[in-house]
Amino acid sequence: MAEWKQSTPAAPDAVLRALADPHRRQILRLVQHSELPAGQIAASFTLTQQAVSQHIGVLKQAGLLTERREGTRRLYALRHESLEPVRELLSEFWPDALSRLKKAVETAHPRPPKR
Repeated sequence: MAEWKQSTPAAPDAVLRALADPHRRQILRLVQHSELPAGQIAASFTLTQQAVSQHIGVLKQAGLLTERREGTRRLYALRHESLEPVRELLSEFWPDALSRLKKAVETAHPRPPKR
C-alpha cells in the first residue's frame, strides 16, 4: 500500500532558496508532470546519489515536492501549488513578472528545435 508524505508549503524565502540551485530546478523539471522514483531522478545527473538525495531533501523541506512510498521505492512529484507564494511575491514587484521571467529563462536556455 502506498504511503503519502506531503510537506507543508513553506514561506517564499525557503522556496526561493531551494530554487536558487540549478540542480534542484532540474529535479523539479523532471517531476513536474509525473512521479519519478529517486533512482531515476539520480540517474539524470552526474552527481552522487547522496548529493541528489540532499537536493531532494531541500526541495521537500521547502514544500516543493511530495513523497510517496510504494514498497521500498520513494516516488517524488512537484507540488505545483507550492510555487504560488513566489508568484504572488514576484507580482508585487512586476505586474507581468511571470511573462518576463519566462522570456528571460527561454532566452538564456533556448529549447532545441522539435524534430
